[in-house]
Amino acid sequence: MTGTGRAIDLSVEVIGDIETVWRAVATGPGISSWYVPHTVEERSGGTATASFGPEPEMQIAGRVAVWEPPQRVVFDGGEGVDGLTFEWTVEPHGDNTCTVRLHNAGFGDGDPQYDAMVNGWKLFMANLQLHLEHFAGQTATSALPMAMWPVTPGEGWEILTGGLGISGMPAVGDRLDVAADDETKLGGTVIETGPRRITLLVDSPAPGTAFLTSEDGGGVTMVSVWLYLYGPEGAAAAEHDDARWRAWLADRAPQTD
Repeated sequence: MTGTGRAIDLSVEVIGDIETVWRAVATGPGISSWYVPHTVEERSGGTATASFGPEPEMQIAGRVAVWEPPQRVVFDGGEGVDGLTFEWTVEPHGDNTCTVRLHNAGFGDGDPQYDAMVNGWKLFMANLQLHLEHFAGQTATSALPMAMWPVTPGEGWEILTGGLGISGMPAVGDRLDVAADDETKLGGTVIETGPRRITLLVDSPAPGTAFLTSEDGGGVTMVSVWLYLYGPEGAAAAEHDDARWRAWLADRAPQTD
């Protein structure tokens, strides 16, 4: 689909000096700690790959179109490739904070991805804030189980929370513990809630962040249990838990006629 100039423009205030924030938004280990696993060749014209799941078709190749450390990086699909572009800029302030801005351009008229990507970027940029506030300089290993269900987002949320034994929306500051099975547990403090979303600062199975969400995916509902876990313990837990949470979501998928 040819882009028409429609774009997503978002910004967040984050804690950290410009070099720390730059590493978080422009390097593979940094981006992987709050978005999806990335590899980035840190130079203009370098390769960049985003992994949205374990399947080969979920490995999305791209390019570092612009590399201007420590303030601006642009990712695209490659020379002559029509599609989306992602421009990140970092503006430092004098109090160990920075403003991070995203300009995500190239959407076509009526692109069904647009609204879903706006909501998705808001979640990921909130996770960037959490990463820099609580885990700056560390690298997370993610487990990103997601299911696509043929229901409304509200119905997806009811199935997700009901299956986890969550009877109502918890309050910020509450403790929440859920499990996929006896060996796959997730627990921490609720730090944010929103429509069909719970954000956790977790301590089990390892320190990190987590999101329970049910989102409109443009005709389907994307239901997620996403974990970003730190340290060797977190890496082992992410590897162990990913497939189990995927199986848990698959077992609860609504049946279609």
